Amino acid sequence: MDVSTFYALFSATCFTLVGLWWNVVQNHPEWMREPALRRVVGGVYLSFLLPALMGLFAQVGGTEQPHIWRVAFIALAVVGCVCTLRLLTRAGARGDHFVTWQQAGAALLYLLIAVVGAFPELAGHIGLRPIQAEALMLIALIILGHALVWRFMAGEGRPAEQP
Repeated sequence: MDVSTFYALFSATCFTLVGLWWNVVQNHPEWMREPALRRVVGGVYLSFLLPALMGLFAQVGGTEQPHIWRVAFIALAVVGCVCTLRLLTRAGARGDHFVTWQQAGAALLYLLIAVVGAFPELAGHIGLRPIQAEALMLIALIILGHALVWRFMAGEGRPAEQP
């Protein structure tokens, strides 16, 4: 695995997804008027921004200076986990089980990313280098982020049906 190439493509893709999401949000100003909906919109934004930033730090540190990406992954994963858990409590209160499971999975992934950043030797137990294990978890985060966007666009973000 060429780690540098992967993270370059990964970051560029995630930043593109951030830009696309901004474009979608700009076309729906009503989403920003309601605080609960605005928080969900922000959660979608973070689901692409945080992995993009992690990818940038992975490129800077690479395999030569792993402490750079490890510290960044830990810090960004903690931010992601806290924000996701805050959204999770709100999703649970609304009774949206799909979003609840998606956000619980994302919170777990953020936690695992932080743990592997802090204890990189754990990746060896599954036969991977730490930066590879992190890459796989970031891919899973983006998949969950995509699922959240789909759910939002197909459900929460749609205007209510008129009788």
